[in-house]
Amino acid sequence: MAVDYKALKNGGFMRQVQKNRFSLRLKVVGGNLTSSQLQTITDVAEKYGDGHVHLTSRQGVEIPFIKLDDVEDVKQALKDGGVDTGVCGPRVRTVTACQGSAICPSGCIDTYPLAQKISDHYFGVELPHKFKFGITGCMNNCLKAEENDIGIKGGYSISFDKDACTLCGVCVAACREDAISIEDGNLKLEEGKCNHCGRCVKSCPFEAWQGESGYIVSFGGTFGNMIARGKEITPIVKDDETLIQVSDAALAFFAEHANPSERFRVAIERAGWDELTSKINAVIE
Repeated sequence: MAVDYKALKNGGFMRQVQKNRFSLRLKVVGGNLTSSQLQTITDVAEKYGDGHVHLTSRQGVEIPFIKLDDVEDVKQALKDGGVDTGVCGPRVRTVTACQGSAICPSGCIDTYPLAQKISDHYFGVELPHKFKFGITGCMNNCLKAEENDIGIKGGYSISFDKDACTLCGVCVAACREDAISIEDGNLKLEEGKCNHCGRCVKSCPFEAWQGESGYIVSFGGTFGNMIARGKEITPIVKDDETLIQVSDAALAFFAEHANPSERFRVAIERAGWDELTSKINAVIE
């Protein structure tokens, strides 16, 4: 019986240099696994692999040295332990995320629930080529959002209550972009310099600065054979529903304009950034 290697790869079983051995990619959303899932992975690696796992550059886990004859048993053992297999090939891959505002003091958004929502909506969707989402909670950009086909970065839309301000200067010191200054007894914000990091909001002891969290979205990032920084072409996206609509529009653009085996960035460059911007802004306005 012929082995369907393409189907195996689509299900996360990647061929090794060793004959009939596979490195199995697992589904890990936002870099989070429970201790119970880790135990299941350990058990499978010891029973069906060679006792070790590999941590990928995108927060994934792979179990190498799975035998061809054990594929179905491995899938069942993982399923019984609450662990899903990943995907490869031309489709939406695992969503990566930092720990976000639930844990990190710098975080502007709660990244893991968003990663789970995006994964539930898009994981495994077939496209002309692989497609990656990456979510980072703030301007520290630990997840390097702009390296992804769609990168999502937490940020604040800020406002200022002059009456609450005492001109203490804490926000001036906190702002890394030198966007805030005190001149002639007044606080001045140069909006063109503001990168929406929210440090003014987090540092102000009198709550003179207020912030509404949102998503700074970039498009067309790649890192590998071709390196390109994703571009921000929209205002800050304020809510999850709009973010999904923006992502729907981007994936529809990709499906419509890309040739087979062509990355999102290449399709954008050929079809034009103005065309993509028009499609994206149509769902925001």
